[in-house]
Amino acid sequence: MSVDERLQATGGAGQRKPAPLAPGLHIVATPIGNMRDITLRALDTLQAADLIACEDTRVFAKLATHYGIAAPTVAYSDATQDAAEPRIVKALGQGKRVALVSDAGMPLISDPGYRLVRAAIAEGHAVTSAPGASAVPMALALSGLPTDRFFFAGFLPAKSTERRRAIGEAATVPSTLVFFEAPHRLAESLADLAELLGDRPAAVARELTKLFEEVRRAPLSALAKHYGTQAEVRGEIVIVIGPPSAETERSADAVDAALQAAMEGASVKDAASEVAARYGLKRRDVYARALELKRSAGGAT
Repeated sequence: MSVDERLQATGGAGQRKPAPLAPGLHIVATPIGNMRDITLRALDTLQAADLIACEDTRVFAKLATHYGIAAPTVAYSDATQDAAEPRIVKALGQGKRVALVSDAGMPLISDPGYRLVRAAIAEGHAVTSAPGASAVPMALALSGLPTDRFFFAGFLPAKSTERRRAIGEAATVPSTLVFFEAPHRLAESLADLAELLGDRPAAVARELTKLFEEVRRAPLSALAKHYGTQAEVRGEIVIVIGPPSAETERSADAVDAALQAAMEGASVKDAASEVAARYGLKRRDVYARALELKRSAGGAT
């Protein structure tokens, strides 16, 4: 029995007919892989929209063809938002119904859209959302790691120095960590994560909802070793890492306290060298943390 047949059998068919779509900006989640992972409300919104702003019109065209969506589209990406935003805001000002979609999943989650939402709100236009698929909660749920608190940090930086600094900043966050990563940087990032965070339990979720979906669960060191031996890794990737242990948190607090005390009578460089030697840590990592503490305190470096 199809979904529509079940609705009719239970007397719910009347609920399938959508209410008229109101003017304003409608943020619409699209599937992250499986074409059927789209909500009825999302389809109603996209089929009734006067204009659809999409990250890549060619990518959206596949979904539009599959579901018979005929509304005109405008490309809204990091590269085109300067040109597209005035047109979209003008359409909203004319009382149009505008839908915003990304290539996959929930718009604005490491995807374009924040500027447009902010501009629409500033002009007093209604903003609402038809929520749906997102790789973040899906990977978190499949990881087998604590889900009561999590910190989503988007993509790790591509450059090694910036990536290691970002990992260091997240090291003491008392929650499960969630990162996006590109396949060609996965092994390198996992190696940095294992070195800087210790051997925390983790999971690598790849190609979620797609034919070759994979979730590999293991300590960070084992994941780094596994993917370091893979000639080629494909697909969109989410890394989920368990929260720090109480021992790790105490150790990080002790390092911070030691740095703050050492910097009272020494330069940042000398204080970092002293604390690194005392705790057996890499001097460059301790130095980066010392600079962060100095900036937070409002001091010069």
